[in-house]
This record gives sequence, C-alpha cells and structure tokens, in this order.
Amino acid sequence: MSSAEQLQQHAKEQGDAAMASANNLAASVQAITAAYSEYTKKALADGSEFMTRLASLKTPSDVMALQSEYAKTAYESFLAETKKISELYADLSKQAYKPLEGFAATMTPTRQ
Repeated sequence: MSSAEQLQQHAKEQGDAAMASANNLAASVQAITAAYSEYTKKALADGSEFMTRLASLKTPSDVMALQSEYAKTAYESFLAETKKISELYADLSKQAYKPLEGFAATMTPTRQ
C-alpha cells in the first residue's frame, strides 16, 4: 500500500470515528435534555398537587406539616435528579474526549 493510500485510509478512519463520536454526543445531549424535561414535569406536577392540598387545609398546624413534607420530598427529588443528570454529564464528557484519546495515540511516536 502506498503512502497516499495509507493517508487516505487514515483520513477515512478518522472521519468515520468523528461521525460516530458526533452521533454519540448527540444521543448524550438528548438524554440530558430528556432528564431535565422529566424532572421539570415532575416538579411542576408535585408543586401543583401541593398547592391544591394546601388550599384545602384549615389549621396552621396542618399547613406547616404539609409544607414540611413537601419541602422534604422536593429536596430529596432534587438531589436524586441532580445525581442522575450529573452522571449523564460525566458520560458526555467521557465520550467527548474519547476521539482525542485515539488521535493522541496515533500521533504519539512509539519507542522501539
């Protein structure tokens, strides 16, 4: 194989790797967007339910108990979703740098 053919083959491999990486990155961004969307919908539904239940209460002690319960569940939900989304971002960053690892490996001279 001539050096021109080797160069063409290498360029084709790099182009294919870049396209695969772009597709993986797009899928990761979609997963992050979906996670944010799901959390937002859930938080709005929980807030709406809380307001409905709050409007039906008559005593201040019941209001305080409901508010305390809502604050606790909203906080726990927030922490769980934050952990889930941060893991998605970690996966995204790993995928973003994966092509650079391959490129660096091919460009780094080896000792013989």
